[in-house]
Amino acid sequence: MKNPNIEKLIDAHLDFLADSFTDSKNIETEFLSFHQWFRKQNLQDIWNFEQIYALIEKQILSTPASDFLIEQITEHIRFALIHPANDRYHIEDVIPVLTVDKIALYVAGKGAHRKKMIQTLVNHPAFSAMLTQLIHHSIQDYIDNSMVSKKVPGVGRFMKMGKSVLETVTDSRLDDTVKHYLQKNIIKISQMSEQVLNQHFDDNKLYHFQANLWHKIKKLPLSRFKNYIEVNDLPTTVRLGHEIWEHLRQTDYLKQQVHDGVYAWYVRNQERSLDLLLRDLNIDEALVQNELQTLLNPVIQQMLSQDYLKSRARIYLEKFYYAESTQAILTEIE
Repeated sequence: MKNPNIEKLIDAHLDFLADSFTDSKNIETEFLSFHQWFRKQNLQDIWNFEQIYALIEKQILSTPASDFLIEQITEHIRFALIHPANDRYHIEDVIPVLTVDKIALYVAGKGAHRKKMIQTLVNHPAFSAMLTQLIHHSIQDYIDNSMVSKKVPGVGRFMKMGKSVLETVTDSRLDDTVKHYLQKNIIKISQMSEQVLNQHFDDNKLYHFQANLWHKIKKLPLSRFKNYIEVNDLPTTVRLGHEIWEHLRQTDYLKQQVHDGVYAWYVRNQERSLDLLLRDLNIDEALVQNELQTLLNPVIQQMLSQDYLKSRARIYLEKFYYAESTQAILTEIE
């Protein structure tokens, strides 16, 4: 049963709260006060590792992306590619030349790593097969064109095949002879390829290659990227990327990687204050004062105008004023 006096107290209490939060200065004071308290707490005093990982595991690994999100990603990429500003701005406008030079120096300086990659490449069976086929077709084309005049000039010097090969050049078994020679000497040819590649891509030449490439492309408009990306195919390509993520997020591999990565981060940061963790995200005192609380104020005002705060606060005020302990106090006052 409603008590008229208690209802008056509740209404007075709600009016007081509404008046207090109507003043933007009070909202600012309360928000900054909360931030001052929150920033001093250590990570381990607020959340443990299990709570953080459970949230990430549920929201990222266990929750599929919505169709709307995928459509939005597609639309944003498409919008960026067809934006009219792409015709006015050039590659050099968005990529700093000093950074390009640093990248060129960095890549050119990785000589040992580059040689290892070249060695792995030229010794791969796929490279040997491609090289064999390329040389075979080149020789066959040369012989076929030379046979038009019934002679084969220069064959005696071509790749130093030797007398036994020359004797069969005009023979019907030429094709088999060439293939046999290449199969027999492909290791030596691959080694020669490795030497040529290392000579062509030494530190100095590679650096100048990258520099020359930059000077060729730096004046190109950003709209040129549309020549290499099919805008109309974006729904398909984004969907394919999503399919890869859909499979990856459900694998034990990624779950283990995320679990161990979050655990390593938590161990390093559990004794740091939330203030320092927020600074890692570029959220500092100035941002809170000048930006976040400014964004919060309109939200509070909208909640007040729609009586949302009053309706929510009334629930708890009624529980308080109609509680037996409060009733006893009010009885004593009377």
